[in-house]
Amino acid sequence: MTIQGAYIIVDIGTGNVRVAAASPEGKVLGVAREDIQYEKDPLYPDALQFNPDQLWQQVLRLAAQVLEQVPGAAVKAITATSQREGIVLLSADGRSLAGLPNIDHRGREWESMIPDKSEVYRMTGRYPTSLFSALKLVGIRERKPGLWQNCSTFLSISNWVEYKFSGLARYEHSQASETLLYDVAQRQWSPALCRVFGLDPALLPELAASATVLGNILPEVAQQLGVPAGVKIVVGGGDTQLAIKSTRPAVEDMVIVSGTTTPIVKLTGDYTLDEEERTWTSRDIENGRFIFEANAGVTGLNYQRLKEIFYPNEDYAVIEKELAENTHTFCMASLGSLLADEEVSLTRGGFIFPAPVSHLLTRGSFVWATMLDIACSIVKNYRILAEVAGHRPDYIWGCGGGLQSRTLRQLIANLTGKKVQLRSGYQQSSAIGGALICNEALQVEAQMDDRIEAVCPQETAHYAGLYAEWEKTRSYFRNMN
Repeated sequence: MTIQGAYIIVDIGTGNVRVAAASPEGKVLGVAREDIQYEKDPLYPDALQFNPDQLWQQVLRLAAQVLEQVPGAAVKAITATSQREGIVLLSADGRSLAGLPNIDHRGREWESMIPDKSEVYRMTGRYPTSLFSALKLVGIRERKPGLWQNCSTFLSISNWVEYKFSGLARYEHSQASETLLYDVAQRQWSPALCRVFGLDPALLPELAASATVLGNILPEVAQQLGVPAGVKIVVGGGDTQLAIKSTRPAVEDMVIVSGTTTPIVKLTGDYTLDEEERTWTSRDIENGRFIFEANAGVTGLNYQRLKEIFYPNEDYAVIEKELAENTHTFCMASLGSLLADEEVSLTRGGFIFPAPVSHLLTRGSFVWATMLDIACSIVKNYRILAEVAGHRPDYIWGCGGGLQSRTLRQLIANLTGKKVQLRSGYQQSSAIGGALICNEALQVEAQMDDRIEAVCPQETAHYAGLYAEWEKTRSYFRNMN
């Protein structure tokens, strides 16, 4: 029997830990997942943390489960991707001290320490807030002096996973873009930015490029997992960047990554900024390429929660069937998705429908309104990116589990007037992106499945009217905040 080569891709998202096995051709061979366990930190108004040792045990447990699903596969490489603003603090002797996820905002009360936020935006490509790593570190320094004294360095969560596998601490460029300590245009750490936050540049690890071999797996980890000692640990990158890679886009392409949140990005060859400071610009995992981004926020999470309310015992196919049978256009929603041109996020939202309650109102009406809200939020952010950087192609790439909804794909096409293109396997975009990275690092030539599904726009004039109605609904709830 031919022993099939395989790669292991560790993906630490906001909500769960996922480990996948994929072939060099991008076929997903096995997947295992568990939820991440967060706990509040009572020393701050809005702080969450995780136990890195517990997370590492989850990674090992899930990796072992995936390996059981592919007993004939010879593992050649392991890589990692993760939520982009999360970090792990390390001691000088290599202990994992604390895990701070992207949803940790312990640094919020120190945002005012930044004297010139526009200058930080110019260098980092993002308006500085507590979302990003530098202010998380400031929060630790200011309120946890004992922990801070023991902190020697820090890593993104994906780079920390690679460190645990290899024993080597490096920071990848797309992840470094999220720290507020990295000059995105110059592709290097910035002493000037360190001075803004009062942080010692000695905290910063050596940088490493994605799709390069970090080293071999540690012998004790190889033995625990039952894999060869020669397995290579490959530098991965941010979860959005790996997902984007799965679409194999070109410079000037737009990509929608639909997951728990929904980044909308344009691939650029130059460092692009928005004069109104509404967008993010990051390094891509492809050298010489940038990610120009707006993010629609917790779109996928909104949809998931509405499903739990209205369809607790049915799968998504039932929802799609009911959505296809009725248009439900008399019900509109605004549920707190993010728009790049709004300075303050919505804290109140809801549904609007004619009163008294019509017999035509069904559970599908509420889910359809949710889907339209998601699509319109994506399209609004897309238009902002196109306004700043342009967009000539007649298509937009899509990937991520959220785009399994045929309704959502069609809505985006109708509202943008662009085809929505998806490559085979788009639902497992981070795993496929990880396989592509491992191929590059190991210099493996593999034939990927290049089949493309395209959803063409329909009834654009009708949907332009719905978009205008959605904007009125959004404005109504914005005025309530």
